[in-house]
Amino acid sequence: MKLQALEGLPEIPIGDDLPARLAKLVPPGPGILVVAQKIVSKAEGRIVSLADVVPSPEARALAQKIGKEPRHTELVLREAKRVVRTAPGVLITETKHGLVCANSGVDLSNAPGEEIAVLLPLDPDASAERIRAALGPGRAVIVSDTFGRPWREGLVDVAIGVAGLAPLRSYIGETDRAGRELQVTVMARADQIAAAAGILMEKDAGVPAVWVEGIEISGKGSLRDLLRDPARDLFR
Repeated sequence: MKLQALEGLPEIPIGDDLPARLAKLVPPGPGILVVAQKIVSKAEGRIVSLADVVPSPEARALAQKIGKEPRHTELVLREAKRVVRTAPGVLITETKHGLVCANSGVDLSNAPGEEIAVLLPLDPDASAERIRAALGPGRAVIVSDTFGRPWREGLVDVAIGVAGLAPLRSYIGETDRAGRELQVTVMARADQIAAAAGILMEKDAGVPAVWVEGIEISGKGSLRDLLRDPARDLFR
C-alpha cells in the first residue's frame, strides 16, 4: 500500500472544475483518490457568509442554551434532519444525508475568509462520481471528512462519499485461520482508506487530496451502505 500527497493544489474557488484539476495531478495506473470534503464543497459553492444569515428564534434559543454562535447554529439546523444531542458547546445532529456528526458538518475552520462557513456537499456520492469519471477507468474516489467517534477520544477521517468501489468488505461466510466460520465481520473499507489518507491530510498540512495505490478496487456502492439502519441501531 502506498499513499502519496498530491501537491500543487491552490485555494479552490467557487465554480472550479475540480475533477479536471485533480485528473491532471493523479499518477497513471489504478488507484484510489481520497479528496477532502472541504475542497469539494468550495468548488460546488457550498459556502455561506455568516453576515447573510438571520438566526431563527429556535436557533437563538438553542445557541444561548449551549453557548454557540447563533448564526452558525442557524446553519447547523438548516442542514440537519434532526438534533441528536446537545450539551454546553456541543451540538450533534443527523444531516439530511443521514450522517450523525457535530454541527451538521458546518465548518468555520480553513474557510476562505473570516466568518465564512463551509457546508457539506449536497450529494457527496455524486461529487465523488464526477471526480471518478474525470479520472478514467480503473480508479475510485472517496470524499472524506473528519468525524469524532462515540466512546473514543480524537478525530478520524471517514468516507462521506464513494464512487468506483464497494465501501464495505464482508467476510461473512468465510473462515478465519482456525477454520471457524465468520458470522458478523464486515470491514468498513472506505473508512479505513480515508483514515489512512488522513494521516497525510492534517489540518495545517495544506494537503486536501491523497492518492492511494496497492489496494484492490472492486464492487460498487454509496454512502448509504455505511449508514446503519435505524432498526438495527441499539443506541438511537
